[in-house]
Amino acid sequence: MKKLSLWLLALCCSSATFADVTSLSSQLKRQYPNLNFQNIAPTEVRGLYSANLDKQVVYLDEAGQHVMLGSMIRLKDQKNLTQDLVVQNNRVDWRSLPFQDALKQVKGNGQHQLAIFVDPNCPYCKKLEQELAKLNNVTIYRFLYPIRPQSIVPSKQVWCSENRNYAWDNLIGRGFISNASSNCTNPIQRNLQLGQKLKIEGTPGIIFANGYRALGYTSAEQIQAFWQKNGL
Repeated sequence: MKKLSLWLLALCCSSATFADVTSLSSQLKRQYPNLNFQNIAPTEVRGLYSANLDKQVVYLDEAGQHVMLGSMIRLKDQKNLTQDLVVQNNRVDWRSLPFQDALKQVKGNGQHQLAIFVDPNCPYCKKLEQELAKLNNVTIYRFLYPIRPQSIVPSKQVWCSENRNYAWDNLIGRGFISNASSNCTNPIQRNLQLGQKLKIEGTPGIIFANGYRALGYTSAEQIQAFWQKNGL
């Protein structure tokens, strides 16, 4: 009976929270239809909700009349709760990625893992390759993601090459286009669809093994710092 009472209490609390979030979401859509609030959720502070608006973490009062920007810091342990929300809301399911559609490179013991979405005509992808060369003990999955029309054929030629990684290094590092055919069975169209699904709007796009997604150029030092901080 005691366990049943506790279960009912938990269910009531959960239902109340859900109802509050649903009510707030409906109210915002009704009063401010031009504002697209996403991922609305209660915070540790009573009456205060977090949400995403224009790719930013914002906070809302329970009446849905005020929006606040800035970081929420929990004083007892100095934890940046806003930063945690940024990571949480920017994740993809790492295990669902179709790694068979990527070029695979293993350096050292390969314990760290990265998935990279790259376009051969992207200047920041070329800069990122210089940073990736500095990393040790890493497995890199490169998804050829030719969002520029002129990149589609060279990307297919890389995939159709006998040594794909060598062909990619020559293309991105030296501008040498493989003489391989572009007519083999390839994943380029699937990669383009995947990138759109994951909201990778530009290149390079990096996905860490915990699912965190980072867009744009990232240095080797930043990547290593993220590994260390997140135990990757």
